[in-house]
Amino acid sequence: MLNRLRYARISTKITCFYAAVLLLVLILTSVLTGLGVYFSFYHQAEVELEISMNHVLDRMEQGRSYLGPDFWRDDPVLPGVVLRITDLTGQIVYENDTHYPSIGTIEANAMKNPPFWANRSMQVSEFRNMTIYHARMEVEYGGQLYQLHFFKTITAEKNFLDTLQKILFLMTILGFVLALLAGYFLSRRILRPIREMTATARKIEVEKMDRRIKVPPARDELSELADTFNHMLDRLETGFKQQRFVSDASHELRTPVTVILGYSDLLSRWGRSDKEVLDEGISSIRSEAEDMQQLIEKLLFLARADQKRQVLHKERLELSELVEDVMRKMKLVTRTHSIELLQNDEGVIFADQVTIRQMMRIFLENSTKYTPEGGRITASSRRQPDGKFILLELADNGIGIAKEDQQKVFERFYRVDASRTKSAGGVSGTGLGLSIASWIAEQHGIEISMESDLGKGTKIILKIPLIQDEENVQGALEGSSGDERIGDRSDRPARA
Repeated sequence: MLNRLRYARISTKITCFYAAVLLLVLILTSVLTGLGVYFSFYHQAEVELEISMNHVLDRMEQGRSYLGPDFWRDDPVLPGVVLRITDLTGQIVYENDTHYPSIGTIEANAMKNPPFWANRSMQVSEFRNMTIYHARMEVEYGGQLYQLHFFKTITAEKNFLDTLQKILFLMTILGFVLALLAGYFLSRRILRPIREMTATARKIEVEKMDRRIKVPPARDELSELADTFNHMLDRLETGFKQQRFVSDASHELRTPVTVILGYSDLLSRWGRSDKEVLDEGISSIRSEAEDMQQLIEKLLFLARADQKRQVLHKERLELSELVEDVMRKMKLVTRTHSIELLQNDEGVIFADQVTIRQMMRIFLENSTKYTPEGGRITASSRRQPDGKFILLELADNGIGIAKEDQQKVFERFYRVDASRTKSAGGVSGTGLGLSIASWIAEQHGIEISMESDLGKGTKIILKIPLIQDEENVQGALEGSSGDERIGDRSDRPARA
């Protein structure tokens, strides 16, 4: 039993321990209560007997005859005490209660082992419905010896004590059952955060390490454990992301390097004599090198961002001018799609101009990639009624993004189903652009939301905070000290 309990669940141990402690307390309380009540009643009977005996002796010492009327005029014994006087032959010469059991009957029912709380100089006789205290003493009067028998009956008290014993026993059993139930529910409630931690830990996988344990509001050992566990998960997630980042980057770089090596080998064999092979090889190598350069620039940007070394030069900017300029340049470089700027409300923001432009270009270039030729790409900015934010919406009518992929597209190197990508015109990408855009938005306090369905296009909604007044501008400038330096000033942001 002890071995089973040793390896039992913590909730079981707490329940058993709680029930055992409460049971012990209840037993001790019941025993002490019962002993106290018994001692109180027996002691009271002893005191009344002793007082009665002393009164009788006092009157005898005063020379009063126990047969005379003077002796019994004021009743020398207390109410409830029975007095019987016998001579040497056992003949009763006086008694104040003729209906009381005989002396022989009382002595026949005397207890051989009276309870320890009873007076050892007195006799205890046990009957079915009562207990009798019996005290005797011998006196000499008129040259003769007499025995004085004093009796005190405990009748109602005995019934009460028996009932009290039953009640205490039942209360102990009931208390033990309640202790088991209370211990069970209490242990479950106390250990609920631990069970939640266990359930969360079971759900955490290497691919899904974004879950965290809910920290209890009370600042106790469980909250410290949850904080420590969450901190450990943060470090593990960072480590896995870095490991996966290196692995994905290596995979992305391997393809262009393989292509370049292949064409280099082709040129070394036939490029000197065949002009077409030479032109094709040089063109392909240049194209792959440019793609690799863009990939490396994006990797460097994210690496600097992870190391908090990316530089942001924040200043006061008019958002409508930025949006108009970005859309105008998109029209110049995009001939296969319709580029339209709809509503363009004014609003002053505090941001880094280069990275804000880069963020908008990333979303717009994604729209051109995943929108078939002839598709429509629009931008509109609407100032909110409270004047605190402006909503910049970048929309297209392209292939759209499935609901289950909408949050994943901001992960590094994540790309949606290749078949849908090819259907949009055979475009490809590194899967880093939206990660960069998400980081830029986070650094500027911009909230990104997405509305998209397969075949119905995609709408990116940017909730951009506005500067309210000059005081806020000054506070923002002081808080940023002009530049938000997270890297080397000479580093330039990567292209989208």
